[in-house]
Amino acid sequence: MQAVILAAGKSSRFWPLNEQHKSLLKIMGRPLIWWTIDGLRKAGIKNIIIIQGPKKDIEEELKNYELTNLKIQYVIQPEPKGMGNALWQAKNLLKGQFLVLNAERVDIDEIIFNFQFSIFNLKAKFKSVLFGQHTDNPQLYGIMRLRGARILEIVEKPGKGKEPSDIKVVGVYLLEPKFFDYYQKVKKEKYDFEKALSLYVKENDVKIIMLNKLESRTPSLKYPWHLFALEKYLFDKFLKKNKFLFLKNQVFLPKNRKEESEIKNIAKSAKIAKNVVIEGNVYIGENTKIFEGAVIKGPCYIGDNCIIGNNSLIREYTNLEKDVLIGAFAEVTRSIFQENVHCHSGYFGDSIFGRGCRIGAGTITANVRVDRGEIKTKLKVKSEKLKVETGLKSLGVIMGENTKTGIHCSFMPGVLIGSNCKIYPNSLVKEGQTSARLTGV
Repeated sequence: MQAVILAAGKSSRFWPLNEQHKSLLKIMGRPLIWWTIDGLRKAGIKNIIIIQGPKKDIEEELKNYELTNLKIQYVIQPEPKGMGNALWQAKNLLKGQFLVLNAERVDIDEIIFNFQFSIFNLKAKFKSVLFGQHTDNPQLYGIMRLRGARILEIVEKPGKGKEPSDIKVVGVYLLEPKFFDYYQKVKKEKYDFEKALSLYVKENDVKIIMLNKLESRTPSLKYPWHLFALEKYLFDKFLKKNKFLFLKNQVFLPKNRKEESEIKNIAKSAKIAKNVVIEGNVYIGENTKIFEGAVIKGPCYIGDNCIIGNNSLIREYTNLEKDVLIGAFAEVTRSIFQENVHCHSGYFGDSIFGRGCRIGAGTITANVRVDRGEIKTKLKVKSEKLKVETGLKSLGVIMGENTKTGIHCSFMPGVLIGSNCKIYPNSLVKEGQTSARLTGV
């Protein structure tokens, strides 16, 4: 079987973290697309086609990793014309059944194992399969009409009371080349893949496989705050006490349990002061320095060449990529720092910082509303600001690349800040900002 990974879109709803494709954001030292590729490999799929944009940023990033025993081909989608057009670019490379998935589908190995288990139990062969999950919000998704295990129809975003079921289409598809015959019949537009798929399932025997156990663990990466759920999934799956299951710059599958146990969670070159407290599952990378009085409470990932200052507290589900500096007397919890972010004293909770941010001393990120209600935010999509319900009661700031703040800045819950912004000292930021300079907002 071949797999087609879709990684060519603009990730517009992922602002302000969309300076690069969203699958290139890193968790535990690896871009999300690396985890997806590794999942395919573990499930036995070694022939992979990656559809990327004209910048070739996916291909350039993956050059940094030795993807052994895999055949990877890159295809360019010249313009972001939707999923159907992206898949069409790979048509001539597809020889038989193929799997279609998004680049950030880090749970793909579990999905494929679920599929293989279903085939074994049913003792059947499927030409085409869609994967489904129950949902409480069918109005937001493509919803399946079923007869037993066969899919009769897909209704896109049905009105309330008109839902054919409560089972949504998950963004993983097992298809055959015959699908392209149906794609050629539909009008070419943004959602032509969905229209072709709906036509295809009406005229062919397409089966459903349910993925109920993954319902709340790995949502689609639609908005930037969804990155927290993917981080938690990867931490819980891979970040184990006294071991971390990959070696530097290569896809790695240990040959035996002894070899696994030799992969320690703290690098030998890390320098850790004597009175530092480390609890739980914590990974500490090469040449990282942790100074006196610091407390690390896992699960946490701290990458290479990081600095954790005196008396700082780093606690659960915090991800610090390489070259991150956390100054003295800072508290960081449930946050994701991309590479080369520097901050000083302050509080950083349920927040995400893009590459190269510089955060002044005394910065506070408020992450809970006073009334403890759901946090809403304003998202920039195609130069417009849309008010979006996050579904979260804890959310701090999400900041794009290379933004700089002065000392004693405060951010209200759910604030989104664009890339390359400058925020003056003593600013109170109440709403998301895109401008290059802010002067006391």
